[in-house]
Amino acid sequence: MELGKKIRQYRFKSGLTQDQLAEKLGIGAQSVSKWETGVTMPDISTLPLLAEIFGISIDDLFDLTTEQRLNRIENRMDAEEDLPQDLYWEYEDFLKGQLGSEAYQKRATELIAYLYWHHMNSEAKKAARYAKEAILRAPGEKCCQWILGKADNHATWDWNISNHTRAIDFYREVVRANPDTPLPYLYLIDNLLADRRADEAEAFLERYRQLKKFNAVMADVYPAYIALARFDEPAADQIMEDLLARHPAEDGYLFEVAQYYASKCNYEKAIDCYERAFAADTRRPRFQDALMGIADIYEIMGDNANAVKTYDRILDLLEHEWGLTEETDSAVTVAKKEKARLLAKSQA
Repeated sequence: MELGKKIRQYRFKSGLTQDQLAEKLGIGAQSVSKWETGVTMPDISTLPLLAEIFGISIDDLFDLTTEQRLNRIENRMDAEEDLPQDLYWEYEDFLKGQLGSEAYQKRATELIAYLYWHHMNSEAKKAARYAKEAILRAPGEKCCQWILGKADNHATWDWNISNHTRAIDFYREVVRANPDTPLPYLYLIDNLLADRRADEAEAFLERYRQLKKFNAVMADVYPAYIALARFDEPAADQIMEDLLARHPAEDGYLFEVAQYYASKCNYEKAIDCYERAFAADTRRPRFQDALMGIADIYEIMGDNANAVKTYDRILDLLEHEWGLTEETDSAVTVAKKEKARLLAKSQA
């Protein structure tokens, strides 16, 4: 149905005359008449007020398929760091309505998880901001440290809080139910290694290697982290150096070696491997992960000028290889904010 006919339909449902609708919109009645007859179209800025007057969503003014609405929800969350509350409720209601649909259940489940995470992440940033302010006002008192820790992913001293037992149990069950699916093994091994449960990690790595579609890079890298979990740093270093010698121009191996040395605070070697990984990557568009690692290291080293230059490279990558702008994806907004933060830090 055309937009003009939709407006007419909803105006009738709302019991409004053209004059009454025009008055609520602050325009002439003739404009409403032209919309409904298809002579002209309402300005895009009018659509939110129209939807509010009719008690509907903007999407209801258009004949969108379920797939199109799902795409619009995902794209909106990609493009914006914070959703208006009424839009959040609208998306939540729509996605919950699709959970019983055989055709769209999987996608709706993924998107409602994304919606809740998106909202949680937005609120966590606000919580962190105010928690920091509270701590600065009373640095000698225990007040909001635990809030800041949760909101900003800070380290936790107490093992009973920092261990990953629940995540391990969850992914162990996923692996048990899906023994031939590779990906859950990686998440399980990651969490086991985070808790230094080396023997269990090694056992699941062996099972992972038997799968048809295992990731050879990760299968080769994990033994180094298993050695670290056993406090055998020389053995771990040797495994990584052997991989670097055998795969000197393969971006996947170079990236993982960079990650390893970054985690050991060997920053110069990590930067070198990140740069080599980025240069060796033949995919287009390339991901920004290696550049983000480089930027983080430069900031840790106190070299904010080079961190800023690296964010210029990230922004160039997002624009020219991914075709992204601030209007289309929040990754650009985040990168610009990080660059601005680093510039301010370097000038302080």
